[in-house]
Amino acid sequence: MAPSATTSSPPPGLPPPSALTKLINSSTPSSDHPAHLYHLALQIQHNLQHQHLWTCLRIHTHSPLTSAPRTLLPRPLISGLPPQRVYTHPDEQIELLQREHARKKSRRAARKPDGDDDEEKEELRPEREWVLPTHLREKWSLRRFGEVFDGIGTVPPEAADEADEDGRGGGEEGPAE
Repeated sequence: MAPSATTSSPPPGLPPPSALTKLINSSTPSSDHPAHLYHLALQIQHNLQHQHLWTCLRIHTHSPLTSAPRTLLPRPLISGLPPQRVYTHPDEQIELLQREHARKKSRRAARKPDGDDDEEKEELRPEREWVLPTHLREKWSLRRFGEVFDGIGTVPPEAADEADEDGRGGGEEGPAE
């Protein structure tokens, strides 16, 4: 459903526009990508923030890797912090289990009861993740995935790293609400 270009009040009998509709209507799409791709990225960014509790969300339209100024990504991407770790490498899982086992063993040696204290559980901090905004009807191939992911690093840049002295950044801030 295409958002209307006006932000006037709805006709009588219609509900007021949603926060998402207001966000899309008030945002100026990047001239580098088609408006429908930018609006899709805005919608997914909004959903991640308000429904899935992600933080530090940014929409990236240009590659953070290249030294050439303003290398355009094939489509807008989103980066942000999920509320909890999305992926833990198997080697890291083994290391965590070994540390937990050693901690339990030392507690038994000290004759302390095993507890499920929160301070004893090792919490993994969430890591910045890339999100590829897509529509369910889109058809993807390995070539298309490669075109998108060749322009980015494994881990998205931190906010402080995104804008350097000459003002060329890897992305643009998403609209704040």
